[in-house]
Amino acid sequence: MEYNHIKAIHIIFVTSWFAGLFYLPRLFVYHTEANEKPEIERQILQNEYKRMQKVLFNAIMVPAMWLTIISGTTMIYWLWWDSFASQAWLHLKLSFVIGLVFYHFYCRKIILELRNDKYRFTGFQLRLFNEIATIFLFAIVFLVVLKNTVDWIWGILGLILFAIIIMSAVRIVKSIREKKK
Repeated sequence: MEYNHIKAIHIIFVTSWFAGLFYLPRLFVYHTEANEKPEIERQILQNEYKRMQKVLFNAIMVPAMWLTIISGTTMIYWLWWDSFASQAWLHLKLSFVIGLVFYHFYCRKIILELRNDKYRFTGFQLRLFNEIATIFLFAIVFLVVLKNTVDWIWGILGLILFAIIIMSAVRIVKSIREKKK
């Protein structure tokens, strides 16, 4: 197997892992907001969200995470092992990947809490939590493409500004809807 095959496998599993990291917190939002529904509807929805969270995490996210890590480690060994110490961008990227792994397992913690009907976060807080994966994605992609430790900061700052604008818009729309009720 040559480098491009490993790179393709890595991209496929990174994409799969991120799909789960984007969708799972959205399920947390729906699961939490189902508390506002009538009892029968709430029970049906929350049971389904519990099932969906478990399947998504165990059948898609965990294997995708491990295959991402294995293929990424293989690429590092093949491509950068001899110069690893001088690759500052790669060290920073790996730091973000470690952060992403912690985020992944924190999602697992939330799954277990929701499974036990423990609701520590509001729907809005979980929407914000959902954006963390986007920040990791931006940081990692900027580092990989630009291969330096400075330019990714501008990408993250732009993303944060964009997130603030979007969240502000969401709050404005929410307040307008509540005033109409």
